[in-house]
Amino acid sequence: MLIKYKTIYFFISFNIFCNTALFSQTDSLDTNKDKNPVTSINAIHKYEQAYDVGNGITFIYKKPRAFSFITNLPKDAGGIVSTTFKRKSIKPLFLVAGTTLVLLLADQPVANNVQQFSKNIHFHAEEEYKNVLDLRLGKTNISLFKAPRNLNTAIYQMGQGFPSLLIGAGLFTYGKIHNDYRALSTANQLAETFILMGVGTQLLKRIAGRQSPGNATDDKGGEWQFLPSFKSYQTNTPNFDAFPSGHLATLMSTVTILAENYPEKRYIKPVGYSLIGLVGLSMINNNVHWISDYPLAIGLGYLCARQVVKRNRKIVHSALSKKNKTELSYTFNYYNGRLIPGIVYKF
Repeated sequence: MLIKYKTIYFFISFNIFCNTALFSQTDSLDTNKDKNPVTSINAIHKYEQAYDVGNGITFIYKKPRAFSFITNLPKDAGGIVSTTFKRKSIKPLFLVAGTTLVLLLADQPVANNVQQFSKNIHFHAEEEYKNVLDLRLGKTNISLFKAPRNLNTAIYQMGQGFPSLLIGAGLFTYGKIHNDYRALSTANQLAETFILMGVGTQLLKRIAGRQSPGNATDDKGGEWQFLPSFKSYQTNTPNFDAFPSGHLATLMSTVTILAENYPEKRYIKPVGYSLIGLVGLSMINNNVHWISDYPLAIGLGYLCARQVVKRNRKIVHSALSKKNKTELSYTFNYYNGRLIPGIVYKF
């Protein structure tokens, strides 16, 4: 009889958990979602395309409108501001603020150690360029393209926005040739965040007025002059534009947008984050930034990218989007005066 009870209990437990797993679904990663899964892969409609990115997840993209990367700016800027002051943003804000305050104490020691280490490995701090393409206007030569002449300069140049523009141009060209809405939308998103990061970081720099390491005259992490005059900022920009780093904000937004739109390309995050780290070290090495200039830049880049991505795609899930995890556990129940052990196998 005891064996019979064990068998009954096992099969009841087995069926309960099997049915729970089969009918459960995961929540959408974006707030813009559709509960009806798209079954076709890369289904092309007149104004929408669907992309199966694996794990039961499908991305839906509309055909981008002309100059939407400009017309969407006000709404996305408003979304960034409103998201910043929501309750769910309290923890990230405290994390950014706390990390910045801690790193402020380590600014000068970190700069000294990074620069000494760079000297030891012959990682030169000088920025050296070679003019590759010039345009002559009257008696003035304007350099249209400069090539780096050392490794530090090459890494530093990666954060100046050119790679983001180049990737965006490549995606736009590919999207036009292959009628690929995802590529076109991603190119639009990169252009939009490039503008948002440029305006946003410039606004914060002009408010903070932090001195760059190259202009600092003491060993206390540079001076702060809040709200410097427009004339002062324009005539002596390095004396006021250290905080936050526009380079890292732009890089972070670029990596986030590419990773969010192409999650099946698993190399994007490790390569992108490694590049962010190298650019950050390069800018400390060449006296452009302090390490405490980075947390806000990274947070701003991530927040901006997430807001732009959310407005430019939809996510639909199938029941398979939740990874099934097997779990074996043991239970004990008291039935008709007998202690009956049970096995629960959840999958």
